[in-house]
Amino acid sequence: MLSYQHGYHAGNLADVHKHALLAWMLDYLTRKDKPLSFIETHAGRGLYRLDAAEALKTGEAARGIGLVEEMGWFPADHPYARVLGRVRAAHGPAAYPGSPMVAALSLRPGDRMHLAELHPQEIAALREAMAPHGAECRQEDGLAMAGALCPPEPRRGVMLVDPAYEVKTDYDVLPGFVRRIHRRWPVGILVLWYPVLLSGAHEAMLARLAELLPQGVAHEVGFAPAREGHRMVGSGLFVVNPPYGLDEEARGLTLKFEALGAA
Repeated sequence: MLSYQHGYHAGNLADVHKHALLAWMLDYLTRKDKPLSFIETHAGRGLYRLDAAEALKTGEAARGIGLVEEMGWFPADHPYARVLGRVRAAHGPAAYPGSPMVAALSLRPGDRMHLAELHPQEIAALREAMAPHGAECRQEDGLAMAGALCPPEPRRGVMLVDPAYEVKTDYDVLPGFVRRIHRRWPVGILVLWYPVLLSGAHEAMLARLAELLPQGVAHEVGFAPAREGHRMVGSGLFVVNPPYGLDEEARGLTLKFEALGAA
């Protein structure tokens, strides 16, 4: 299936969770003068407009990045806030970065980016957005791309796996995939995003990940459904080889989400 388009959901609370921790991890890694690889398996278009009809229709951005910025969650020197500022300076106040743009604005000359996206409209927009940043953008299955690339060169780096889970077999396939990539690329930081669902569909996948990769860590935040009948009530990241300090950064984000729920 290729029906999913993230423009309806860009800037929602799951994006805040994922992008804030991704920006923090990349900032931490780029403090050392050694090159990095960044791989993303389901890249989307890379750059979104929160005043587009799709975003306005759902209102998820207004209750996501819009709300948390009103509440002052991220100081100006936080890596996520710096990325947001650069995107808006370049593309206007309604622009929002997808994870490829978060990475592009966090990496340095000499670092490498490999991005996969299957949707024909999304890959065209991704290539346009990433053209100034030198990223390799492939219209192919992201898991296949990752398998072919790993271990990448440079060997230091991050892989983000963030499917829409519109293919229900993703929940069954992804634990084995992450373990295979870890075996091929044992030094890589592997980050799997997953939705926390009312149905509990994610729970068996998370249990299998913990069984196959007991050194991995999961971080989840909860939030109210975006609208009546919406099944997602939180966001999760499963991280293999988490960088030093990620646990503390994640705890701080947990407190922010808990305060949001109590507000």
